[in-house]
Amino acid sequence: MRLDGARVLLTGATGGIGRALAVAFAARGAHVVLSGRRADVLDPLAAELGGTALAADLADRDAPEALLAAAGEVDVLVANAALPASGLLADYSIGEIDRALDVNLRAPIVMAKLAGAAMAGRGRGHLVFVSSLSGKTASGHASLYNATKFGMRGFALGLREDLRPHGVGVSTVFPGFIRDAGMFAEAGVSLPRGVGTRTPEDVARATLKAVDRNAAEVDVAPLGLRLGALIGGAAPALSAAVQRRAGGPRVSHDLAAGQRAKR
Repeated sequence: MRLDGARVLLTGATGGIGRALAVAFAARGAHVVLSGRRADVLDPLAAELGGTALAADLADRDAPEALLAAAGEVDVLVANAALPASGLLADYSIGEIDRALDVNLRAPIVMAKLAGAAMAGRGRGHLVFVSSLSGKTASGHASLYNATKFGMRGFALGLREDLRPHGVGVSTVFPGFIRDAGMFAEAGVSLPRGVGTRTPEDVARATLKAVDRNAAEVDVAPLGLRLGALIGGAAPALSAAVQRRAGGPRVSHDLAAGQRAKR
């Protein structure tokens, strides 16, 4: 997929990772259509990058379709918007569960359906889903978040096969702990010794690589976390035991506490 001159719709553009993605795509010559809930952040960023700002709250069930209609003919869709959804399921109201499912899973699926059909009709395009390593290995205090990210992975892999004959690529990006910006950084959680992080710019570079190469999946994490994700997929009980011994429950608890206000 050539990005020079492409029209790229990016959701979740008002966060730190979203900003890094916007800057990276614009630097490759793309016209970025930036979406997020905070117009006060969105408008200046769009002006800086010569892009377009479209404020939208993807928890509104009509918003995904309206956003795509307003964005025009999109060559690349980057579904980056997400809610933390950390914490014990028992602590969530039904409304909060619905909101997490709508933003993290339903909205990307609806947008992929609509954008993917248009791309298939033109015989070109790319869909990118910014997920999390939590979509490859589960952890305590994150059952709802795991559900949305595991669901996104399965959806993307299946959709990739469906759109392959039509010249449309599908990629999923799996960040680990990202410093300086994003959900983990905003929660102010300290990690156990030896657990590494990556930057928003690393996520942006991985996303560009995924589009350039039509990669099915790209992990953005140190080797140890990537190996942990592999173990989590192959031996989930062993992974859970390792996480308990390494201090995972404390990290998960602190993440949930730091992100509670964003449900």
